[in-house]
Amino acid sequence: MTPRCCILALSTALCIISLLCAHGAPVSPTGAHLMLCQTHSRCGGKFYDPQQHCCYDDTVVLLSRTQKCGNCTFRVCFEQCCPWSPRPQETFVVKVRGQGCSLARSLDDRVCSSVS
Repeated sequence: MTPRCCILALSTALCIISLLCAHGAPVSPTGAHLMLCQTHSRCGGKFYDPQQHCCYDDTVVLLSRTQKCGNCTFRVCFEQCCPWSPRPQETFVVKVRGQGCSLARSLDDRVCSSVS
């Protein structure tokens, strides 16, 4: 190889390397990487991403899903509707999910009357 060809080949190689370094070498897509590294849970027979969904009554639902509880609305992924009837009129209490419905009312609970 002549010295001129060697210089041209070396210059080309350096140019390609500098372009790859400036723009970053090709890598796997970010979304695919995150999908593989995030924990997934099962609900019934389906997998779901706990950052976007939860398992409610063996169904995968969005974290923002709400449902009626008497005259109140509660977030099914974070709260639960409990029957509560200390008075003759039937009432409900919205409690944090995971708390037993039989536990005494706390400051975080919301009392909801029945729909008339």
